[in-house]
Amino acid sequence: MTANRVVGSLALILVLAGCGLSGSGQGGSAPSRPGASSASSAPARPTFSMASLANPRGTKYLGVEAPGAPQSLSPVRAFAALIGRQPNMVGEYIGFGQPFDSAAISSAWAYGALTYIAWEPYGTSVAAIAAGKENAYIARFARSVRALGLPIALSFGHEMNGNWYPWGTKNATPAQFVVAWRVIHAIFTAVRADNVIWVWNPNVISANPSASLSPYWPGNAYVDWVGITGYFTTSYFDTFTRLFGPTIASIRSFTSKPILIAETSVPTGPLETSTAQSLISGVKQHDVIGLIWFNYDKAGQDWRLGSRPALRTAMATGMAGVPLVKVSQP
Repeated sequence: MTANRVVGSLALILVLAGCGLSGSGQGGSAPSRPGASSASSAPARPTFSMASLANPRGTKYLGVEAPGAPQSLSPVRAFAALIGRQPNMVGEYIGFGQPFDSAAISSAWAYGALTYIAWEPYGTSVAAIAAGKENAYIARFARSVRALGLPIALSFGHEMNGNWYPWGTKNATPAQFVVAWRVIHAIFTAVRADNVIWVWNPNVISANPSASLSPYWPGNAYVDWVGITGYFTTSYFDTFTRLFGPTIASIRSFTSKPILIAETSVPTGPLETSTAQSLISGVKQHDVIGLIWFNYDKAGQDWRLGSRPALRTAMATGMAGVPLVKVSQP
């Protein structure tokens, strides 16, 4: 069965009929469209423009992923204090089966940050999602996103071109991934959860050169941003061009969608300062809308800024004066 047939028959017929989505999509009043004012007596929804958020012009995103965020904004504020700039994006990881945390997204929005969700299909499989076996959960999640009425960036199955995650190359084919992505997208469309920026997020191709990116591409109609995960090393991958250049070139062979460095950091070592400078210069100069810093101590590597004063200075100096996207509007 082709991806288009699956989306047409499975997601839009079985989902709408079997999961009862038609009731949520047609009964009652729809939430205010992003940026529109409400004519009802209900409290006005926050004003924002999905088009402006998805297509920033001359401005950048500065994001951070840190333990406890966005449920707690303390690590975000601590990161902001280290580099002298307030992040306008906060990343988090949510496993399949977990509910949508409206309170955390609302808190991040009030702070001035768009929430970036890496939606990880643990406890299931890409094939199961493609076959419609997770439709009920996806529909509940999508309804919660719509009900909140705030924008989010959502990335399903990040680093799908790698072999280290259960949803990667060892357990899922590119065709299955594409079908699963389109099924998820179709369910969100069916419940009119249109306050989502869809982020397709491969790893840099150097980590698994045999996995071509284009077969995993869901299509321009299903994606708003391309996110790239890539970590610098103390050896060859010490500049933006070396780490991200080949992947960007590959991506540009099949789409012109905006690119976000969706997960990155710099290791401790003698090149950490120059590497950070190259990262920020690359984001400034290339066809990139921003970066998300992975501020974790994980797998024997401390990627955090806190204990590295020289790196903090380099990041603060590099980010000074960079115009950032104004996420929430008065």
